[in-house]
Amino acid sequence: MWRKRRKSQSCHPRNEMGERLAGFGLSMNLITFLTLEMHMPTVKAANIITNFGGTCGLTPLVGAFIADAYLGRFKTIAITSIIYMLGVVLLTLSAAFSSLRPPSCNYHMGVSSLICKEPSSKQLWYFFSSLFLLAVGTGGIRPNTAPFGADQFDPSHPKEKNQLWHFFNWYYFCVGISILGALTVIVWVQDNVGWTWGFGIPAGAMAIALLSFFIGAPFFRYMPPVGSPFTRIAQVIVASYRKRKLSLPSDTSLLHRRNDKGELINYPAVIELHHSNQFTLLDKAAIVEEDNNMSSHASRWRLCTVHQIEELKSLLRMAPIWMTTILVSTVIVQQGTFSVQQARTMNRWMGYNFQMPAASFGVFGILMLLTWVPIYDLYVMGWLKKVTGNERGVTPLQRIGAGLFIAILSMVAAAAVEVKRRNVAHRHGLLDRPDLTVPISAFWLVPQHCLFGLAESFVFIGELEFFYDQSPESMRSTGTALFWSTFALGNYVSTALVTLIDHNTNWLENNLNRAHLDHFYWFLAVLSTVNLLFFLLSAHWFRYRNEGLDPDLDIHLETSAALKPN
Repeated sequence: MWRKRRKSQSCHPRNEMGERLAGFGLSMNLITFLTLEMHMPTVKAANIITNFGGTCGLTPLVGAFIADAYLGRFKTIAITSIIYMLGVVLLTLSAAFSSLRPPSCNYHMGVSSLICKEPSSKQLWYFFSSLFLLAVGTGGIRPNTAPFGADQFDPSHPKEKNQLWHFFNWYYFCVGISILGALTVIVWVQDNVGWTWGFGIPAGAMAIALLSFFIGAPFFRYMPPVGSPFTRIAQVIVASYRKRKLSLPSDTSLLHRRNDKGELINYPAVIELHHSNQFTLLDKAAIVEEDNNMSSHASRWRLCTVHQIEELKSLLRMAPIWMTTILVSTVIVQQGTFSVQQARTMNRWMGYNFQMPAASFGVFGILMLLTWVPIYDLYVMGWLKKVTGNERGVTPLQRIGAGLFIAILSMVAAAAVEVKRRNVAHRHGLLDRPDLTVPISAFWLVPQHCLFGLAESFVFIGELEFFYDQSPESMRSTGTALFWSTFALGNYVSTALVTLIDHNTNWLENNLNRAHLDHFYWFLAVLSTVNLLFFLLSAHWFRYRNEGLDPDLDIHLETSAALKPN
């Protein structure tokens, strides 16, 4: 049964690395493609990117639902990877064929500035079709790749269980390396060789990843669909509403605990969640009525188990924490939009022979993340264990809180650098010459990018740990999807803020030398401070879920039996 595991475990990281390189290679420098090749205004281009990023963060909720309820992870990844590949090909063709882009900018008689024609409706339709396919493909890939990789290890075997944690380390390592490759090699090719090769290389990486994934198919282990958590949530809401006029029994042991098959949530045994005293209105869904027909399928919408109710309660308890992590995604997304535009106006030369691409400055954030994570894991965590007495050094909520504070510092640093950049532009008479380079080194942007990366390492890893630890065992895929949804909403919040500010102020003009981007950064710093205060209140209110096996019932985990090798 386990002979093929080593091959499947080695196939998956290579596949993940290729897919991430394709995704980040296409998106990291997209704002430059939109402004220079598609001739879109900066604000419009930034909003397209954040909307696209937001959609890519929401579609995983659909992908997780389809995988859990109907197709399973392998089929979902396979189908959506093909869709994703098609989107990559369409985007590459838009760079290769001039008919799919507006004509080049040029000067006209009597006009001192360049005249640039925006894309036609047909060109926009083609471009947005490629983004749509990428978003659909992302929805099936993101929430399922990490859980599918974890499925290749047997948690009932001590050696395999230990290897499982190494898998997650390699998984994040591959993601970091892929971002690094996208920010350096791919962005350099896009800026210096051309967009056809700049999009073609990620397309090739995706093709190799897809081929590797299908080659590994005979060696993978597959977990069958186990039912949708969204259905169970809906059942609790409907049942509690139907019984809203009933009174709860004083003895909670009288609440319904198991269905007619002796199961907690209508499929084989999972770790039972005990009754909690929060959100007690939902407990009415577990009140047993005399006319309940336990053999009827419809009874699931009339009578729910305590475990099923506690699943929903767990999500409600996590909701305030989840909300506070949205704004930090809004902050971090700026390194791919306005921070790139800042770098484009500054001196990016390293020596006399190499000019660093504007979009590559995000590499410093990735390097900070890749450097800090092992230092924290190997050294800082051990010291914190001694200081706090916590087996993990600090709790996930404490890690998130630290990241939220660092995100504030990143916005302060960004605002300070922008003030300095505009002052230099003013001294050299460049306020109305956005086509010329401001004589200030773009490496002044490094501190804000490093703070971006440090904030990511605290918030996002802490958030993943939090959702995994506090999500019920039967809903951990949903927890992963919720994690990705914070990126989505963070992008949408960024779009809303940029649109609102652009309509009411001059902070975000196309000419950054005349704009007041620093005001926008200060505004985000203030919002992030308010957000941190709300997080502290939410963390103080939060109560960790009570999870454990009922000593009066013989509940056995059948994790190995539920896994079906090919």
